[in-house]
Amino acid sequence: MEINTEREGTLLVARAGGRLDSINAREFDDALKSAISDSDQVLIMDLEKVSYVSSAGLRVILLTAKTLQQRSAKLLICSLAEPIREVFEISGFDKIIPIHANLGEAKASIG
Repeated sequence: MEINTEREGTLLVARAGGRLDSINAREFDDALKSAISDSDQVLIMDLEKVSYVSSAGLRVILLTAKTLQQRSAKLLICSLAEPIREVFEISGFDKIIPIHANLGEAKASIG
């Protein structure tokens, strides 16, 4: 699991890669928590290089979305590979968290 972040004003982009499972979910959660600042209004998770997501990984994403929502900030997800997109659809996460085809589309949706 790898995660890289870059900030553009109040927008934080987090690019994750590898497997997001019970082995590294805590590491992923810790990396997100340390990257998100109080001034961030939008977090875009670019999951293009994620090859697998387990329920533990989904839990981290959901908890991050709830934390941001409590601060009136948003979580957007983009660039899901088809198998990962299916996991998000089956779990209903696509109804909770906006999912975009790519980073450009996610940024454009911010308005």
